[in-house]
Amino acid sequence: MYYWTNELWRLAYLVIGLGVLGWLFGEPGWGLAAGLGLYVYLHLRHLRALYVWLTQHPHDTPPVGAGVWGDLFDRLYKYQKTQRQSQARLRDIIRRVQDSCEAMRDAVVMLDRHGDLEWWNSAATQMLGFQTPHDRGQHITNFLRDPRFVAYFNARDYREPLTLASPIRDDMTLQYQVTLFGDNERLVMARDISRLHRLEEMRRDFVANVSHELRTPLTVLTGYLETYLDQADQLPSRWQRGLGQMQEQTQRMQNLVEDLLLLSKLETDQTRDDPAPLDMATLLENIRDDAANLCAGSHEIVLDIHTDHCLLGDEGEMRSAVSNLVFNAVRYTPAGSTVTLRWKAWKEGAAVEVEDDGDGIDPVHLPRLTERFYRVDKGRSAANGGTGLGLAIVKHVLLRHDAHLDIDSHPGRGALFRCVFPATRVRAAPEERRAVGHG
Repeated sequence: MYYWTNELWRLAYLVIGLGVLGWLFGEPGWGLAAGLGLYVYLHLRHLRALYVWLTQHPHDTPPVGAGVWGDLFDRLYKYQKTQRQSQARLRDIIRRVQDSCEAMRDAVVMLDRHGDLEWWNSAATQMLGFQTPHDRGQHITNFLRDPRFVAYFNARDYREPLTLASPIRDDMTLQYQVTLFGDNERLVMARDISRLHRLEEMRRDFVANVSHELRTPLTVLTGYLETYLDQADQLPSRWQRGLGQMQEQTQRMQNLVEDLLLLSKLETDQTRDDPAPLDMATLLENIRDDAANLCAGSHEIVLDIHTDHCLLGDEGEMRSAVSNLVFNAVRYTPAGSTVTLRWKAWKEGAAVEVEDDGDGIDPVHLPRLTERFYRVDKGRSAANGGTGLGLAIVKHVLLRHDAHLDIDSHPGRGALFRCVFPATRVRAAPEERRAVGHG
């Protein structure tokens, strides 16, 4: 306020002084006008100096000014100096970030809010083929044209990474992860997982080959065991018991082999481009009947249909997935429990739910339930003939149908398994079927 007070006093001195001088000459009005004019001239001169400094020499020291203008020039200069220091620090941080990204083996690509290329490291040039500088400003889908990447990029749901072949090298497999930041800008990272991909292929091939090789000897063993058991009354009791246990374990191994083969098929086969509309009410009714035969009256199996919409998918795969959920509910709940099989609309799509009122599952196990061979209670799973692959099969079937599995369970409160399908997989029932249903 010191300079502002002095400025007011300066205005007062000029106006009063020149007004008195004009009064002495008999023209007080002209004196006052001269005082105000001189004051305005001084301000205009300082204003012009400020304008010239900001427009022509912004990096030079500010002009010299008197009074409030001098204080204003000093404050602007200090602010300008602070901004320069901040900009220098930011440039240094950006340079270090870019140097760090440049040293990474993973490809790093920065996109603006429109999805256009802004910056990338040298690894992105090697893996994705981006060239500096003429590719800058181009949309990323102009270079990564795989329909799966385009759909993944536009969906804006980046919770799970995407695995695809490199656009410039067929022998390289990349895993893409996109992160949103700032004003809808995106950071794309691509990692070379070719070695892991080859190891995974080797694992799948090994499991599939071993499973195929085991089918023949198991079939032979099963045939001979059935023959011997048909004549079990002619054998000693200890042989009868041993043959019975051998048959049980052989059947268990056959179930394991069948599940491994199915899982291998789900992982390697391509999904159908023209999925058929499935009559879910009929499909779930058949599964309900199979579950009723499995439990032999020990459980109540309830079918609850809330919608007549069809699901676009593979009938065999869907039967396998839902059957696994229902049969698990029967196997791992005590006698007298109720298992509900439900088909209903869910958000924009639809869902199949399998709900039971059994003992429930501790939430600590839920994230790992769909892993191969993971069991909450290993002893009980073995006693019930489980292979530990059922929920892994469910997971892969749902992935092939663009769906996901939600699990909600707590000890003592039962369990709910919900297969959620997007709207693209749901279709209205044909008119003739709706007419039959309403009739």
